[in-house]
Amino acid sequence: MRDLNAALARRREQGLYRSRRILGGPQTPRQQIDGREVLSFCSNDYLGLANHPEVVAAFHRGIDHYGAGSGSAHLVNGHSAAHEALEEELADFVGRPRALLFSTGYMANLGVATALCERGDVVLEDRLNHASLLDAGLLSGARFQRYAHADAVECERRLASHQDKHALILTDGLFSMDGDVAPLAELAAAANKHDAWLVVDDAHGLGVLGEAGRGTLEYLGVDDADVPVLVGTLGKGFGTFGAFVAGDDDLIETLIQQARTYIYTTAPPPAVAEATRQSLRLIREEPWRRAHLQTLIKQLRKGAQQIGLELSNAVGPIQPVMIGAPEAAVACSEQLLANGILIGAIRPPTVPAGTSRLRITLSASHSADDVELLLNALSTIVPLCAQAEC
Repeated sequence: MRDLNAALARRREQGLYRSRRILGGPQTPRQQIDGREVLSFCSNDYLGLANHPEVVAAFHRGIDHYGAGSGSAHLVNGHSAAHEALEEELADFVGRPRALLFSTGYMANLGVATALCERGDVVLEDRLNHASLLDAGLLSGARFQRYAHADAVECERRLASHQDKHALILTDGLFSMDGDVAPLAELAAAANKHDAWLVVDDAHGLGVLGEAGRGTLEYLGVDDADVPVLVGTLGKGFGTFGAFVAGDDDLIETLIQQARTYIYTTAPPPAVAEATRQSLRLIREEPWRRAHLQTLIKQLRKGAQQIGLELSNAVGPIQPVMIGAPEAAVACSEQLLANGILIGAIRPPTVPAGTSRLRITLSASHSADDVELLLNALSTIVPLCAQAEC
């Protein structure tokens, strides 16, 4: 029998052990974590909607009307009028004929890949894709290959070598750990040239990027028609929970018939759908949230450059500070917490070896003063921890 205790001990020694912290209140910049107040820079609530009073009120109304749970899968009797309305509103928001709700982004990606691929097909993925996309490719039954990060030339070269195969390209829109964007125009051109499908998971871009908040495609000026499958999650910019896939009628009907993660899973509570409908209204009606977020991003990047921190080419609210060794990243995170600032240390296997980092995420709920406090703490703590002196 495998010695689990020894394996856990090795993870601790390597600085790779993961622990949970207990949140004692709502998602706000100042949170109660393990019984103490901290200034948090690690939530994906990019637009500050998770605790917005109108979203919370919509959730309460949904509970009053529908109760706490959905009762069953969408295809049994769990698909409510709230789900149907949200699907229609999400489709309109992203400019697609239809959208289909999934319980999580992980399940959406698994559902897409397994429904659209067969044995003998090919799945090509960015090397730094989110785990849900990588697992989707591995479980699809297709031949699975990865290309170098954001390298559309290598992706096309691999497509050309499988000219006789049905192929899917799976990529993040805005990458969850590096904060940069995929070369979607180039990937779309490669897909069109070789009659492949491009699937974009825009979990971290929707609501945040683009003038209207329509995500990475809008930000890059990519035509919707060049991305036949769009995946989005609702627990980040939307501030609630769940996910969706958007595309044409044939795609959505195929997923309803064949995506096992849709067919065999209880639908999300209708109250969550009602809360999300309200958060979508705020995304559309309050562009100041995106504008304020961009102001904070510029402030952080300018300040980080002035104090000599190594940042990636991030364009959105995910702003990683590269540290290197996992032990040093953990030390930085712990010292920041001792100073009342919560930032997670991201280590392998989530990121490649040698690229452990502090993953800073900004929210429209943060203030300029919050970012200044963060920069002051980083200026003293990161240099010490990077040298393993803290």
